[in-house]
Order: sequence, then structure tokens, then C-alpha cells
Amino acid sequence: MRVLQIGAGAVGSAAVAIAARRKFFESYVVADYSAARADACVVDARFSSVTVDASSADAVADLCRAHRITHVFNAVDPRFVMPVFEGALAAGADYLDMAMSLSTPDPEAPYSRPGVKLGDDQFAQGSLWASRERLALVGIGVEPGLSDVFARYAADHLFSAIDEVGVRDGANLVVDGYAFAPTFSIWTTIEECLNPPVIWESDLGWYTTEPFSEPEVFDFPEGIGPVECVNVEHEEVLLIPRWVSARRVTFKYGLGNEFIEVLKTLHRTGLASVEPVQVGGVSVSPRDVVAACLPDPAGLGPRMRGKTCAGTWVRGLDLSGVPREVYLYHVVDNEWSMREYGHQAVAWQTAINPVVALELLASGAWSGTGVLGPEAFDAVPFLDLLKEYASPWGMREQ
Repeated sequence: MRVLQIGAGAVGSAAVAIAARRKFFESYVVADYSAARADACVVDARFSSVTVDASSADAVADLCRAHRITHVFNAVDPRFVMPVFEGALAAGADYLDMAMSLSTPDPEAPYSRPGVKLGDDQFAQGSLWASRERLALVGIGVEPGLSDVFARYAADHLFSAIDEVGVRDGANLVVDGYAFAPTFSIWTTIEECLNPPVIWESDLGWYTTEPFSEPEVFDFPEGIGPVECVNVEHEEVLLIPRWVSARRVTFKYGLGNEFIEVLKTLHRTGLASVEPVQVGGVSVSPRDVVAACLPDPAGLGPRMRGKTCAGTWVRGLDLSGVPREVYLYHVVDNEWSMREYGHQAVAWQTAINPVVALELLASGAWSGTGVLGPEAFDAVPFLDLLKEYASPWGMREQ
């Protein structure tokens, strides 16, 4: 396996630190617009660095050909998904990402019906990828990614019928010294939190609601405790129903009132917009300015305290037909991830999953063609390998 990783930010650099401890690949090329960030990821002789314009499918394809790449791992913001995705196919490489192609709200009824959904642009090319016998494994971070693996595991091994798959994400992380410091890409956070959330119901299909709708308090494990969660647009709701039979699929994120109010203010003032505005003689996107003003998530680790939890709550009938509810989850303590890997918990938790998936593809434990989500594969090899990476998952009866 010869990997091209595009993106050397918080998650990308954490992925390199994880992959460096494994032996499943022959070559690992890290590409970024910043030569310094890419260079910092060269940790042994198997790794090399290059610069790339991730907005150019041709540039991605040229890199693949130059380095005889077999697998492209996309670790950049979702606005670059399509050129990286298309560049990989043009060069005959397989592809993985952690976030899918962007959505566009319905112009007439944004809070009741979806327009272009997350991943639609990628799934539209599914038959093309299959005809060329290439695989695009989409949404294989932690959420989406591990959360989807949990849904598949529950459907195959725990339930005979599922009423609801509810992905729930929460944390008790604190960043010392900052009044507002997102632990993940602010560009992506604004995109997913301010877009209309999507819900799946088997008798209605996909429909949308207002941002931050249907608040509920969810009690997270391992000392995190109760956190208020709200509906947020996320890929799991678009992925899980394609392969897992469930009456309802939701995604709720524990943001907190302060975080939500900041996002609402950015929206009201136009600072969440990606449309360029003229400032003096410079054309600049307001959202890019916000991102530039906030601390880089990659550097927050030493100031962070607490744990982050990603998980999938499932309710329905167990294998004998008795009602059951479980929460399958994965918790990372920032103190542990910093001590063991030098990377903050949220980035590390996201990064481990595509590396596990790459190893499963290298071994042949996972294989396929077309555009597929994590639910299309057997969950057991993934969950077993996750434990081998010294990152166990848990399950709690609700």
C-alpha cells in the first residue's frame, strides 16, 4: 500500500503519528499547502512530504501518478472533498475521507426538506467508481466513521429490529486561557452546525429541521456526565439508512449554550459566510477570517483538560425480541492522548479510524468497489483492530 495523505493539520498530523507505529504500508506521502506542516510529518524513512493545491483534481492526480499511490486519504476541510475525490479516481487510486461532499439547503423550504444532501455528489459517481473497480470509502473518521461501524455492529449482533439509531457526541473538555476555542476545524464546525439538520424516518425519508432543534440531555460515560445535545447536520444520518434498517436515525451534538450563541452571532453578523467580501483592496471570506483569528486546534492540546466521547445509542428489539437500548462508545482522555502521542484528544480520536480502515484494506479484511460508507463492511474486524491499537471501545446498557 502506498498512501497519499492530503492535509497535515490537527487530524492529519495525528493520523501520521498513529500510522507511524504500524507496518501495513510501503510508502506514506503527506501533502499540504504548507510545506512546513507537511515536512513536520516526516517521522521515518517511509514518509515523505510535498505541497499540493487541494482544490485541483489535476494536482491530486499528478501526485498520485508521480508517487505510484494506491490509496488517497483526504484529511482536509470538506470544501475540498470533490477535487480530491475526483483526482484519486482519475489516477486509478482508492480513496478515503472523514467528511463528505457539502450540502446545499433547499432554497424554498430549508427547514423541512433537504436540498443537495451531504455526500450526494459522491454517491452520484458510485457506478463510475464501481465500473473502474475502485473504492471510495467515505465518512471514515470518528463521526462519521466509528459511529457508523457501531450502527452496523448493533444491527448484525445485538438487535433483531431497530427503532432508532441516535449518534450522540459529548465532552467535558476545557481549554485553559481561551474564552472560545473550538477543538476542531471552525470552518467545518460552522458548516455543520448552521446548516439545517437532517433526520431520517423510514416512512418519511430524509427531512430537515431548524438548527439546534430538539434539545435533550444525554448522560455520557466515564465521568463526562450529562450534556445537553441538539440536532446538527451530520453524515451519519445520510449514511446509516443506506445499509442499516432502522425506523429513525438522528445525530445530536453536545455543544453547550455558549458555543451555540457564538455560532448564532457569527451567522447573524454575516461572519459565517463563505462568500468573499471586499475589505480595502482585498477580497476575503468572512469565515476564513474567523478561522484565522481563532487558535489552531492542533496546538490546543497542552491547554486542554478532560475527555471526549463519540458513540451510537441504539434502541429496538434484541435478538430474542425483547426491548433493549445500548450505547456503544469510544472515549479519549486528552491527558492520555497528549502523553502517548502528543496530539489533542478530539483530533486523535478522529484520526485513528481512517488509519485502522487503511490497515483493513491493506490486509484484505475490508474490500469493495464503488462509493461505500463504513456500514457496508463487517464491523467486527474494525472493532477488534481498534483494540489492538490500544484504543478500546465500550458498550453500556441504557
